[in-house]
Amino acid sequence: MRFLTLTMAALAATLMLAGCGGTSTRELISNPDLLYERAKRAADAGNYRDAIFFYEQLEARFPFSNAARQGQLDLMHAYYRNREPESAIDQADQFIRENPTHPRIDYAYYIKGLVTFERNPNFLERWFNADLSERPPIDALESFQAFQTLVQRFPESEYAGDARQRMIFLRNRLANYEVHVAEYYLKRGAYVGAINRAKYAIENYDGAPQIRRALEVMAQAYTELGMPELAEDTRRVLRANYGSPDTLDAAERPEKKAWWKFW
Repeated sequence: MRFLTLTMAALAATLMLAGCGGTSTRELISNPDLLYERAKRAADAGNYRDAIFFYEQLEARFPFSNAARQGQLDLMHAYYRNREPESAIDQADQFIRENPTHPRIDYAYYIKGLVTFERNPNFLERWFNADLSERPPIDALESFQAFQTLVQRFPESEYAGDARQRMIFLRNRLANYEVHVAEYYLKRGAYVGAINRAKYAIENYDGAPQIRRALEVMAQAYTELGMPELAEDTRRVLRANYGSPDTLDAAERPEKKAWWKFW
């Protein structure tokens, strides 16, 4: 069965290559530049399925050529445009791992961040008024880390500006989740856990709107633990940055609940 599968795959590849008008199959499969040109032409025409095929052939047949290296970058973009997010991420990770000093490695980080950014289920918030801050933001964290690496290592990259803008949104989502967990611990009397989660949000997502609430949670948790000095220190930071230490009003921290909510 495995032999039959491999044979069929080889036959399909041969037929695909044979269908390239103006260039013989033998010439195409023996020249990495021609394969790259054929792949790029397909991608430019929006035919990402064919582009992926030719980029994969290029990488398989000429793995050490300059054309193949450029093709690896183009392939991750083709996967992304062809709605194959896992393949795009795998390709980006492979390129980063195998080409740590490549001059265009910033693009690999950008594609990885972009793909995981677009996997965030924002449509649930828009259509069902759902508060997703209560769900572990795994994709948001992965996207944030990819963009963070990009802007820290390559601040002058042409992709850094867009990455920074997306990081603001991701930072806020991640901070929302950490503060939600801190509030959960606070309500259940797990004050040390509440302090740790609030402190993590403050240290890692500075500037997010929910940092004010994180400080409030910390102050209350310290009070409940019988640590008035630490509670007052926290309130002092709260007053210095936000004025009144009172809790947020309803306009600043709206309650979102949906009848269908199941988490």
